[in-house]
Amino acid sequence: MSKDLYVILSRANKKDGAPAPIGSRADIVKSLSLRNTAAEVEGGDMLYGPGIEIELPQNEDPVSQMLLTISDDDIAWVVIMKLAKDLQWKIFDPASGRELSP
Repeated sequence: MSKDLYVILSRANKKDGAPAPIGSRADIVKSLSLRNTAAEVEGGDMLYGPGIEIELPQNEDPVSQMLLTISDDDIAWVVIMKLAKDLQWKIFDPASGRELSP
């Protein structure tokens, strides 16, 4: 079974037009933990949620992008759209070049 891979980015841009950071690592981990998505071990880079896995970049703070893997297609998109809307993310599909900004 192949897993779909996406990139999570901030919807905001810096003054120079480059994407702004998503947030501090601590803020991201806390926000996601309140939404049933967390690492198996404290300080882990891989966060698990309903139907999804989010990989934080190692040694990057603030975080500029994260990798999103869909592990269960049946429930993942409901979770992804809610997270993206609540946390002001855009989801980039590198395979098609499309962006989602719910």
